[in-house]
Parts: sequence; C-alpha cells; structure tokens
Amino acid sequence: MPTDERIRKRRSEFARNDDLESLLRTLNEDLASAEAKAMQPYREQTPPFPPVFVMGAPRCGSTLFMQWLASTGVFAYPSNLLSRFWAAPITGARIQKALTDPAYDFRDELHDLKGNTNFESHHGKTAGALSPNEFWYFWRRFLPGNEYRSREELERIVDSATLRAEIAGMTDLFAKPFACKGMIFNENIPYMAELFPTAIFIWLRRQPEYNIQSLLLARDRQYGNMNQWYSFKIKEYPQLKNLDPLASVAGQVASINRSVEKGIADLPAQNKLVIQYEDFCQRPEYYFNEITQRVFTQSAIGDAVVPELSGETSFSNTNVWKLAEYSQEEAARAYKAFKDDKE
Repeated sequence: MPTDERIRKRRSEFARNDDLESLLRTLNEDLASAEAKAMQPYREQTPPFPPVFVMGAPRCGSTLFMQWLASTGVFAYPSNLLSRFWAAPITGARIQKALTDPAYDFRDELHDLKGNTNFESHHGKTAGALSPNEFWYFWRRFLPGNEYRSREELERIVDSATLRAEIAGMTDLFAKPFACKGMIFNENIPYMAELFPTAIFIWLRRQPEYNIQSLLLARDRQYGNMNQWYSFKIKEYPQLKNLDPLASVAGQVASINRSVEKGIADLPAQNKLVIQYEDFCQRPEYYFNEITQRVFTQSAIGDAVVPELSGETSFSNTNVWKLAEYSQEEAARAYKAFKDDKE
C-alpha cells in the first residue's frame, strides 16, 4: 500500500512493520487467482443481509462500538485475522472459518485462536486474532490514497462490481450481517448507498469538545505534536491543515459531521440511524434493537429471526477533560464557530 508523509512521521510505536507489509502484499498477490474464482458466484448476488457501515469523525467511539457489535455474536465484521487478506477477503473469510469457527473444530487443535473480543484498544487498534479491525487496506483498494474523492472520481476509479461481490461473499460465508467502519467514505454516502441499496448507515456522534480533545491527544501521541493532521484528508483539508491545532481539529470534526448529516439526509428511515456515543454507553440494548430491527426486516432470508442481546448492558464513556493547552469551553466555541459558519 502507498505510504504518505504522515506515516513516515509517526512515532516508532505507531510505525508500520515493513517486513509484515511486504509479506502480506506477496501473500495477497499469491491469492489473487483463488480470490477471482471465489468471487464469481457473488458477482450477481445481493448480500443475504444488508451491510452495516459505521460513519462519523475519527475518535468518536467507533472502535468501542465495533467491539460491542462483534461481542453480540450477531454480526460478521473484519477481524485482525481477516484484515491480513485485504485483497482476497472471500478467501480470507474461508481461512478464518477453517481456523476459528467451532463448527470446524477438530479435538481443540486451534483452541488458542478462538479468543474473545474485549473492549480495549489503542488508537483504533485492537489485540487478538478475532478482534475488530478498521479494514482500511481493504477499503483503500477501492478508494485509493488518503485524499477526498469527488463523486465523479469514484465513478471512474472504483471497481464497484468487485466491491459488491466481496461484501456479498463475506456476508454469505459468515451467514451474518457484515458490519464495518465506513469513515473512509464519510463524504460519499450517497454514492455508497447506490452501490448497496439496503445498507444501514450508522452515524456515531460524540459530544464535539470531547471528540476534538481526543483527536488532539491522538495527534500528540502519534506524532509528538498537535500540528500534524490525523486521519483521512477531507475536502476541507487544504483550508484546515495549517490552522492552530484547536481550530484545525474543530473544523475537521464539524466538517465531517456536516458531510455525514447531509449524506444520510435523503436515505429512508430504515437505512440510517443516528447514535449519540454518550447515550449508547448508557443503553446499548436500545440501539441493538434499533439496528437489528433495520437489518433483519430487510434480510433476504424470509424466516430471519431478530436475536436478543446478551453481554454488556452499559459502558463508561471517556468524556473527562485532560488537555492543558485548551479548555473545554475553548473547544466548544471553536466547534460552534465552524458549525455556524456553514449554516
């Protein structure tokens, strides 16, 4: 995968493992012919369940949300294991099933791969073979680079047939609705909604000043300062990149929230759901029911039964002010200034 300047500037603990990158690139190239064959049955097939795409600003709580979805047992998702097959995900799904699915267990040969999903992460990175992965390498095959892409560009460069086939294939093999982070196309929701007409787009929002704080702290941890841009380069990046860190991040969060709000505005009610992170932490069961109702009523499986939630009944949110450089009030004012400027 291409490496941009920001990746080279990361602190050593966040640096890429070049040997791993090379090995996975070769492995995925070796699997290309197998994947092409595996994909064929799905090229004209609609996924049996609608995909679920989690949208929103970076550091909005999406990793916790994906860990929770994974823990329910109701959803398929890109695991750390599956993510290593970013260019051959259908083949990778078969490999994951062979290695980790209890239905294919033989005398507990691979018991150490079973692992449970926990609720810890570090900058979106989880630990464990079956813990959720951000799956960015998969998505960058279709939306290359780290820059904003217009609708016209996407229609020209995205291999939409392959994208649909691979989502359909993973959904079919896991026999569960496939849920993943979709922030890489925060600004292109209408385009994705046309590719996946039954998809459910979940907009996960966080109280803006805490979202801003988390992004500033992420910049500092990853790069050693708060001036370096963190995450995808949005449409407003040229205007925001050289501003004071607080203004830059406030503009980033406000712009993304505006894009997602606009992107889901015209979608049918059954294809979207707005979730406030703080409220989700208090009552995940409510949102589980909202999500599963949308997913299973649109399932192509006629007798699909809406499952019940088991597991965590609440979470502690991380909204505690930590920044010394800026106050919570300053962050709130900076966000409001960008939000009001575009209304």
